[in-house]
Amino acid sequence: MMSLVAIGLAGCTTTEEANQAIQGRWLGQPSDAFFSQYGPPVSAFPLNAGGTVYTWRGGETVRNVPAQYRPMTQQEREFAEKQRSPRTVINIGGNMAVDSAPPGQVLVSPARSEELGCEAQITTNSGGIITNIRASRDTDGEGFSFSRCAEVFGVTS
Repeated sequence: MMSLVAIGLAGCTTTEEANQAIQGRWLGQPSDAFFSQYGPPVSAFPLNAGGTVYTWRGGETVRNVPAQYRPMTQQEREFAEKQRSPRTVINIGGNMAVDSAPPGQVLVSPARSEELGCEAQITTNSGGIITNIRASRDTDGEGFSFSRCAEVFGVTS
């Protein structure tokens, strides 16, 4: 069982791996080349030495995670049977869109939406050459990756 988990995680990429890959690719390169490939920065902060620190964001998307259920225990099933009786529900302007568990199931985690994205800090010298680049905010990936930045920058393990 543990070997299956290890094999499954072997294809996952972390934020640290994404940082190493983007540093290897972009350190010493013109910032214009980075921004041409990935889009413009969201902000720029000029440094006293003549360089600039840019904040770049990309790969923003929403992942919908379905509700998670588990089977009822025998005790929960017996309790539910005792509680079953005809009743009237009056809803005056309320929201009835709640996660109701299928028969014989218990809600473990409600459905939710997760915002995914990557943010990078890019430092350049006065000539616009990248001297430092790192992921400063990184969510889980859309697929099996632990890093949305790895997905955005095409990093594979």
